[in-house]
Amino acid sequence: MQEDGIARRELIAAGFAGAALGLPVASAFAQSGTRAPDAPRSAPAAVRAHRVEVPMPHGGVAAGHPLAAMAGTRMLLQGGSAADAAVAAMAVMNVVEPWASSAAGNGFATCLDRKAGKVHSLAFTGGAPGLFDPDVDPGELDSGHKAVTVPGAFGGWIELARKFGRLPMSALLEPAIGYARDGHPLDASIAMFIRRQQAVLARYPTSAAVFLPGGAPPPPRAIFRNEPLSRTLQGLADAETRALKGGASRDKALMAAYDHFYTGPVAREMSRFSEANGGWLRMADMAAYKPIWEAPVSTGYRGLDVYCSPLTSRTGLELCEQLNIVEGWDLAALSATDPLLTHYLIEAIKVTKADVYRYAGDPRFVKVPVDTLLSKDFAAKRRAIIDRARAIAFPQGADIAMAGRAPVLALADEQSRGGDTTSLSVVDADGNAVAVTTTVGGGFGTSVIMGDTGLLCNNGLRTGSTAPYDGHPNRAAPGKRALLGNGPIIVLEKGRLKLVCGTPGGETIGQTQFQFLVNVIDRAMPIQEAIEAPRFALDAEPSFYKPGAQIAVQMESRFAPAVTQALTAMGHKVATVSPFAIGSIQGVLVDASGARMAGSDPRRMGYAVGY
Repeated sequence: MQEDGIARRELIAAGFAGAALGLPVASAFAQSGTRAPDAPRSAPAAVRAHRVEVPMPHGGVAAGHPLAAMAGTRMLLQGGSAADAAVAAMAVMNVVEPWASSAAGNGFATCLDRKAGKVHSLAFTGGAPGLFDPDVDPGELDSGHKAVTVPGAFGGWIELARKFGRLPMSALLEPAIGYARDGHPLDASIAMFIRRQQAVLARYPTSAAVFLPGGAPPPPRAIFRNEPLSRTLQGLADAETRALKGGASRDKALMAAYDHFYTGPVAREMSRFSEANGGWLRMADMAAYKPIWEAPVSTGYRGLDVYCSPLTSRTGLELCEQLNIVEGWDLAALSATDPLLTHYLIEAIKVTKADVYRYAGDPRFVKVPVDTLLSKDFAAKRRAIIDRARAIAFPQGADIAMAGRAPVLALADEQSRGGDTTSLSVVDADGNAVAVTTTVGGGFGTSVIMGDTGLLCNNGLRTGSTAPYDGHPNRAAPGKRALLGNGPIIVLEKGRLKLVCGTPGGETIGQTQFQFLVNVIDRAMPIQEAIEAPRFALDAEPSFYKPGAQIAVQMESRFAPAVTQALTAMGHKVATVSPFAIGSIQGVLVDASGARMAGSDPRRMGYAVGY
């Protein structure tokens, strides 16, 4: 019946073509009756995708909220670049999806400079403040004043604009300033998240004033404002404008906005507020922060070059090792209803999680065997421990000698805390592409709006983003960056853009992107169909840090019952979840003709806008 839907669309197209040629329309299809293209009986019983793909002949944005996608596309229409569009979209996401995004949060961007033919990675991830106490009660790192990591995202916005942008920061921030000052209809899902977090937000007067106006969560579609945030963003734009009026170059004017945030009024207010409330963030932490341009991690897969974020993103390592493992199997020969396909993907994720969680940490503090984890030979050895017929127990990470030091083994039973993120993908008329995944950590991050800034900070020091026991490479320490799940992707085919994509989802990010790439590359799905295909995600009890952890495979209920039953018989602990529950891919796929088609995930409120 799915083919009926395709046939119906082709029939409609044929009718329009016939009309254009002056042929009788009736010869193409009936205009009325049971065979008309809009007749109830002509509709398919099932569809491959609930949303249409969005063409982007000149460019466009797929983002986690319609207003963010439109803001980014507005920048493209004004002559801006993909980087300009990404910054404008991120700024709006700060306003409209505040539980997952903030200028004071963290993230990664993966950028294709088409003219140079190079892919770059930008890390805008702040570390633990210098006063951080490693012996703090872990519960204080979930929310509150001591949970604050150094704000990184705004520095990333400036770096993207400096390296690849064209428009002034004042133009990029204008849509976000308007939505924060004048308000926008609150998405029902955001209203739900505010209601869920109400008790925590209510502890902090600065947060309650914004998120609990009148002492109660705003209802869905209420006009929602964050006036302190609008003033902060306006102040950043004004700092740039003053510098330009004083004769500064574009770059120096952008740095004036950067200084306003990291050494000027924003930093002073955050430091004052933190110190007054027993937090650890200080001016020195803000001034010392710098976003970092690095080479992405990459691997070859089925003749394509896949680029993703390096440490301190764990997802880049995860994605590359997962692809390297499954490249040894002919996935294209397996149908979607063959449980072996899903079994292979589950086991590859399981093995990779064990390896990455054993070794990954901030490379400025610890030596991480990145080259080994990315190698094809290593993947072949790890593939060999996977049983074709049975689920293996969650393994210990591979033994990899590192400078004569034996790896620390995970022994803790501390439960990981989840994370929440948002993602966007952009292409522009010149063929440049940017994918960004940004986060405040767990939902609403620290849940504390920092004084009069309107900004939430990332709670990236919580267990999960950091390891819960002494001696591990990812143990939190002053100045050290915790691991993020953020890992936006760019795929090239013989040097040309094939795909740009990313997803939110905390622990599920690498798993979601892995399944999506298999859908696109091995199963040759169009982008929207690949996005909407049912997904699974592994969950570990107590965490992926512990060998032998109990692994549950959370499977969206749209998987065929025969698949879930077969996986259960193979020894997988399967838990069925809602039909559209895991991840939220935003991406743009380029076909052999050069046509660029965008897709956006119906699992959240994402949207794609092209022109």
